[in-house]
Amino acid sequence: MFFQLLDDHPGFPDPALAEEDGLLAIGGDLSTERLLIAYANGIFPWFSEGEPILWYSPHERCVIYPDQIKISKSMKKILKQEVFKITINQAFARVIQNCATTTRKGQDGTWITSEMQDAYTELHNQGYAHSIEVWQEDKLVGGLYGLKVNRVFCGESMFSHVSNASKAALIFLSNLNIDLIDCQLPNDHLMSLGAEMISRELYMEMLQTS
Repeated sequence: MFFQLLDDHPGFPDPALAEEDGLLAIGGDLSTERLLIAYANGIFPWFSEGEPILWYSPHERCVIYPDQIKISKSMKKILKQEVFKITINQAFARVIQNCATTTRKGQDGTWITSEMQDAYTELHNQGYAHSIEVWQEDKLVGGLYGLKVNRVFCGESMFSHVSNASKAALIFLSNLNIDLIDCQLPNDHLMSLGAEMISRELYMEMLQTS
């Protein structure tokens, strides 16, 4: 079953009560307080324009252990040649906007609504959300953004305008001071980079380790 959130209370029900597809609750808002409570409990918002806010906590989580990320020989060569310049937190608003507007195969529209962009930009302004930018000849060609909770980076989205740009961002992220990259839901691209599925219980154990 899923739950209707109260507008005047930022809390959530037990994530273990989520539906089979991970849907836990509906409603509420995207305030900084509610979002921080959500991520600390393994919950994230995911909805489309015109829909009420939907909150998910998958029973299995797609994650990447930083020391197990797969880097191909060709990718190692690209990194060694410094084809890209990579920065942190230098263009958060541009990264999230590109994540929202980049066309994706098999995906009609975006779940990164203007409301979501505003909410996560505010999280960034308060030091909770972070971006990694990938540049080529001073042009932003790729990147990703998400939240850091203790030693877990909760990835939200990534984009790439040239080949290997988002891979470079993810590899750069894997070399930072974190124990786990949370990818939320699996796809072929992530699995090819070494992502795997773990239980919610193990995810929560890692999430709450400071």
